[in-house]
Amino acid sequence: MTSSSPERRHSVNQPTLPQALPHALSGERFEFDSIAGKISCYVDGSGPPLMLVHTVNAAASAAEVRPLNDYYRQRRTVFSIDLPGYGFSDRSDRAYTPRLMTDALHALVKQIHQRCGIQPIDALAASLSCEFLARAAMESPAAFARLALVSPTGFNGKSPRRKAVGETLYLPRLHQFLTGPGWGGSIFRGLTHPRVIHYFLRRTWGSDHIDEALWAYNVISTRQPGAEYAPLCFLSAAMFSADIHHVYEALKLPVWMSHGVRGDFTDYRGKTIVDSKPNWSFTVFQTGALPYFEVPAAFNAALDVFLAQPRNP
Repeated sequence: MTSSSPERRHSVNQPTLPQALPHALSGERFEFDSIAGKISCYVDGSGPPLMLVHTVNAAASAAEVRPLNDYYRQRRTVFSIDLPGYGFSDRSDRAYTPRLMTDALHALVKQIHQRCGIQPIDALAASLSCEFLARAAMESPAAFARLALVSPTGFNGKSPRRKAVGETLYLPRLHQFLTGPGWGGSIFRGLTHPRVIHYFLRRTWGSDHIDEALWAYNVISTRQPGAEYAPLCFLSAAMFSADIHHVYEALKLPVWMSHGVRGDFTDYRGKTIVDSKPNWSFTVFQTGALPYFEVPAAFNAALDVFLAQPRNP
């Protein structure tokens, strides 16, 4: 087993509760098969395509991009993916890695091209998913027009992340502990108790004033069969890229990075690696890590300006 490939482990399955997972967003939900397994995606609106990619955590799903979907469907064809291991996508017991997540985005690009025609796509991702989106754009630069990165990981000013291509920060012993027979499911259920989910959302917001509808959806989502597999890989750092600084620096298309000043995600000292790059621009909001929930008008206005700029900075 390598540092970039967590061992497939079995844990106690989540009990299926009577409440089925509802749709997270408006519009059509469609599914397609890919190298990353069955992928679910929502599509709504009309106009140039816009890809939205939710965060990665214990309770993630496309519900995390709801404010953006609701705004941009009025002027764009918005595609909001459920990443592998989340929402309605394949939640099987397997290794959840940057490669898997990036492959899912490449597969979504093909679906967007089939529906909207072959053209460069504007895309937005939040938190850890910014690493997957940046890698997809590095690998297929012609597929993307502009990238909006909201509270991206990899800029906290700690150790440089310049390892060999494909290496991760995976901690195999931690993953072995988290997925241990007889208690793996119990650990996950403890981490996704409704009160615990609420606590972590407050830490994300840096405030008690979270989005309660998102919290309610997260609670239901974490009760679905197979809900623990991707989050336990996330907790063992299997989805964090050890080479991400190389990836960010390699981007040539316009990149807009935004973040907040409250909560757990406020250390961006490491963004000095891209500060001087002419294709990168930055906005700081007086919010938590998901500013489009808290100040949607200001966030959307700033994103509109970015999306209107020429593709070649």
